[in-house]
Amino acid sequence: GRPRSRWIRSLGREDQVVEWFKGYQLPPRMTAEAFAALPLTIRVRELRYAVNRPGVRVRSVTLVTTLHDPVVYPADALAELYQSRWRVETNPAHLKTTLGMDVPRCQTEAGVRREMVMYAVVYNLVRVVMWEAARRQGVRPDRISFVVALRWLASAPPGTPLTVFVVNPVRRPRIEPRCKKRRAKKYPYMTRPRRVLREEILQQALAP
Repeated sequence: GRPRSRWIRSLGREDQVVEWFKGYQLPPRMTAEAFAALPLTIRVRELRYAVNRPGVRVRSVTLVTTLHDPVVYPADALAELYQSRWRVETNPAHLKTTLGMDVPRCQTEAGVRREMVMYAVVYNLVRVVMWEAARRQGVRPDRISFVVALRWLASAPPGTPLTVFVVNPVRRPRIEPRCKKRRAKKYPYMTRPRRVLREEILQQALAP
């Protein structure tokens, strides 16, 4: 029945600094040692902004952050940054899907580590190309397509001057259904080594 926060000061309309109190119960998936190491209180900034976008169910968002200074971090800038978080979620998708890092090819731990390092090197090279192209063309780096930069990097001979890339338009916030487009195949999962399954197929074919 005790309050879980204490008001500290106001930073503006629907913008305030409060002090959160540590809970009494041990959260699941946290050890007692880690829970005991947490501070008893933490000061955070709570700001609320309205969402006036057709098709979006949420009408207001309460953003919690440790960036307390309203001059260095204005509320409008924080709201815009939070709304652009989907780009942070799509960037790892370039590593897993575009570059094909979702399924490692190596069979040993050392080989997988080298494979991860090479994926990181290629990913950073593509980002450097995007940054340089955006600087020359006077746009933000996220306006340059990752796929286009990857294709140029893979096909351009050494010493080729950087070409002019197509600048993507400013994309409106996406509204997409959370469902899979493609149907799953009706085959069982490979839970045993391939050689064992091959041997079973051969035995079935040679059986009288």
